[in-house]
Amino acid sequence: MGKTTGLQKGDKKLINAWAFYDWANSVYSLVISTAVFPIYYATITESFEQFKLTGKISFLGTDWNPTTLYNYTIALFMAIVAFTSPILSGIADSSGNKLKFLKGFCLLGSLSIMGLYFFKGESTLWVGILLTITSGIGFWGSIVFYNAYLPEVAHPEQQDAASAKGFIMGYIGSIILLILCLAIIMKPDLIGMEEGTTFPTRISFIVVGLWWLGFAQITYRRLPSNVHKKEPKKGYLTSGFKELKKVWNELVNYPQLRTFLISFFFFSVGVQTIIYMAGIFGSTELGLPTTNLIGAILLVQFVAIFGAFIFSRVSKAYGNLTALKITIIIWGVVCFVAFSLDKTQGNIEMYFYGLGGLIGLVLGAIQSLSRSTYSKLLPETEDTATYFSFYDVTEKVAIVLGMLVFGALNAITGSMQWSVLFLAVFFLLSFIILSLIKKTKYVQ
Repeated sequence: MGKTTGLQKGDKKLINAWAFYDWANSVYSLVISTAVFPIYYATITESFEQFKLTGKISFLGTDWNPTTLYNYTIALFMAIVAFTSPILSGIADSSGNKLKFLKGFCLLGSLSIMGLYFFKGESTLWVGILLTITSGIGFWGSIVFYNAYLPEVAHPEQQDAASAKGFIMGYIGSIILLILCLAIIMKPDLIGMEEGTTFPTRISFIVVGLWWLGFAQITYRRLPSNVHKKEPKKGYLTSGFKELKKVWNELVNYPQLRTFLISFFFFSVGVQTIIYMAGIFGSTELGLPTTNLIGAILLVQFVAIFGAFIFSRVSKAYGNLTALKITIIIWGVVCFVAFSLDKTQGNIEMYFYGLGGLIGLVLGAIQSLSRSTYSKLLPETEDTATYFSFYDVTEKVAIVLGMLVFGALNAITGSMQWSVLFLAVFFLLSFIILSLIKKTKYVQ
């Protein structure tokens, strides 16, 4: 028997506790995936003696372009996540104790982030690579079980609002912590730390891990560990794959949905790669200081809220497909603008801020529009969770492809700008395929 909390499904306290996990874990997405760590990685690897001599760094007996190694590291853990997600989904559906798995992956992710404190030079590169992989697996693994709790804490009519509450709390929490990390990095003397070293940045990794693990305890205290009072079913390790195969086979009967998923795959390659690589691009390719880079990333987060609102109005007035096409065009423009930036031109910081504003305008918009459009195209079925699992795996596979392509082109050309420009090809393909979708009653 699992523990009970005394809170019934639909109770606001239970829903708030569930949503609070977004406040706890979203700091990984913003601070570790997008802002502080990628910039730190680029800066620290460029200080290696081997890099200064050859422009390469050594890992596992092979010389690498640092950015390419980072790309392949992300591709590796995303491939692991894409493969294990169906297994984890099967466990989430069949297990009698989701809370145990949620806690386990959260602990793996948060401890891995804190362990990044020990990545401080050439001899500890393996620490940075290994913990980048394990922290990503911890984050995405915990998300599977976190999402699986939603129908068990909220009634159907409450789930949209509960999900939105989690998103908002995650957004607010991650921005607060990013500002705190920025303060630690910019003004370490205010808290008695030495300037001009990696120590302040490495301390911020510990702060992120403690934030995630600490605030997660609030969620743990409220969530029941055994909602259905059942024993794990046999065959749950393969049940997730069977469900995804079922969706794959059914897509032949839903050409509109299939076409959208192909378009979604291609623009996800571009969008997710840009999100992951923006910080390293600004640091390595444009030579911008950390404070400017994190400031631009903060700008992206703030503008994204307004962008999502603006494009929701565009969608209401002109339809989902038209709104999505506009966002895809703007993403293509982002690729060309990034390609044209040159570190030698004046006011490069302002140009990068402008690029950040442009990304923010369409970042939240394309994510929210793609999810809602997909939902509207779904057939009448009780297996919506399985269809969204297929959607999530599609996005993760797109990230793997994006990272591999970006890293390979960077290794070949020696410039990330050509890699960014090539991403425009994926947006072009996505636009063309999206144009093949016929308008329906709900998708215009």
